[in-house]
Amino acid sequence: MELDFFSQFNDEDLSISQAATKMNVSTATIRNWIKTGYLNTRGKGLISKRSVELFQSEIAGKEKLHSRANKSQLDKHDHTQLSLSIPSLISEIRIDDLSDYYERTLSNSYRNQEGIYYTPSNIIQDMFKGITFHNDQTFLDPCCGTGNFLIEAIRNGVHPKNIYGFDTDPNAVMIARERIKHLFGYDSTNIKVGNFLEIYRKLELQNDFFDFVFTNPPWGKKILKSEKEYYSKLLNCGKSIDTTSLFLSASLKVLNSNGLLGFLIQEAFFNISTFENIRMISLEKTIPRIIDYDRPFKGLLTKAQAIILKNKPSRDDSLTLCETRNKQHIRHQSSFFKNPKKILNFWTTSEESEIISQIFSKNHVTLENNANWALGIVTGNNEKYCSTEQLPGYLPVYKGSDISKNKIKDPSTFIPPSFDLFQQVAPLEIYLSKEKLIYKFISNKLCFFHDDKQRYILNSANILIPNINVISCKDLSSLLNSEIMNWLFSNLFNTHKILRGDLESLPIHIEFFKEYGDFNESNYLEYLGIIKNPNGSYRVKK
Repeated sequence: MELDFFSQFNDEDLSISQAATKMNVSTATIRNWIKTGYLNTRGKGLISKRSVELFQSEIAGKEKLHSRANKSQLDKHDHTQLSLSIPSLISEIRIDDLSDYYERTLSNSYRNQEGIYYTPSNIIQDMFKGITFHNDQTFLDPCCGTGNFLIEAIRNGVHPKNIYGFDTDPNAVMIARERIKHLFGYDSTNIKVGNFLEIYRKLELQNDFFDFVFTNPPWGKKILKSEKEYYSKLLNCGKSIDTTSLFLSASLKVLNSNGLLGFLIQEAFFNISTFENIRMISLEKTIPRIIDYDRPFKGLLTKAQAIILKNKPSRDDSLTLCETRNKQHIRHQSSFFKNPKKILNFWTTSEESEIISQIFSKNHVTLENNANWALGIVTGNNEKYCSTEQLPGYLPVYKGSDISKNKIKDPSTFIPPSFDLFQQVAPLEIYLSKEKLIYKFISNKLCFFHDDKQRYILNSANILIPNINVISCKDLSSLLNSEIMNWLFSNLFNTHKILRGDLESLPIHIEFFKEYGDFNESNYLEYLGIIKNPNGSYRVKK
């Protein structure tokens, strides 16, 4: 019976689907076993029958063929070889599953190198919410991948002939065109292989502009810094040289007046210093909507958030719909201009924004250029150099987890006094300073300790030595630990890392210390003109 079943093939050849049937697994599993080297291919989508038999007798049921084994193979793949299998994939896999399957075949290293995370249809549908698409309007995805945005645009009313897409991955472009052909009967020649950062200039010169530009751009694609700087200068992006910034600016260059742009991007875009220039470019346009989609990409810790821009100058009365975790509120777009570094803290309400403006309206200085900063000790090998008991001559050293507000635990870690053994050490006079502030680095709360005992710290904590004459080191610690300053930090930055650039943006009200002396939070709120409500929230005193 087995011979009859395979009679149309050479005795040594099986198709992928036939191997799957023979072994009672999915074709995806067969492909994984091919990638892991368990099965041998003979080209043209055929598998050696002998390797299948050997696998069944020698490996199946004896080795653990779990996800970890397959996952380990995702660190590499042959992209050229993969391209040869695309035609057979198209013929063997349901068209609705093709994009997901292709994404799973890409190695982790390739995805990381290219910044690839294909967008789920439900997110695209939500990004399109409230938008009316017409048959004769043009739609561009400059980083189209396998075509998810393009397909949703057609489903929403754009004619396939008015759909345009570019991607540097020829396999993805082939799949995108095939999906559109299968679903809508249209063989598009407007979906092409190409780098949009090079193509946009030609489109701009030809006056090829689009009514819609929606995409999920490469997140931190690994390209040469010199190349990023070249494009950034060309696009007037300033210090915003991440590929997200470059693609957004380039997309605006080919967007029609009053056209809509939608980008699904990493959360850092909205609050990290390096994106300040592209945020400024965005704020000059009308921003009708910003959405937080939390963490939709498996294995990726960063949030995915979307910004919708209208190619129309913003006005003082422009409103932005802000959506987070099934909640929504409306902000005046102009309120973002008042934030340090033009942070788009869309998770805060209009009332909270008013409090932030009130705090910054008072005369203040910042820690920028008013403090010395240092990292904790990087040993290079904690297992080798750190001891849990104080050996002869060893010095106590403190970790970020030892620090709480105005408190520090007894030391539980000790290191040898030969600092030249370690990978990175700040100048010793920093650690031995008469006074310094040490603080947790990984935290969503400001947590500072005033150290006057010349303690050493590991790199899970950082050091700040202020040089603002009016304020003592101890009072600055109390200010930064205060509830209102923690509230401000959270509502501005919404991060789990305490970054120097963020700390340097916080207002330090020296006039308060001149007037009141030592720090007291009740007096500080009175000075700011802010009232704390019984439920812990704040409001501006009228």
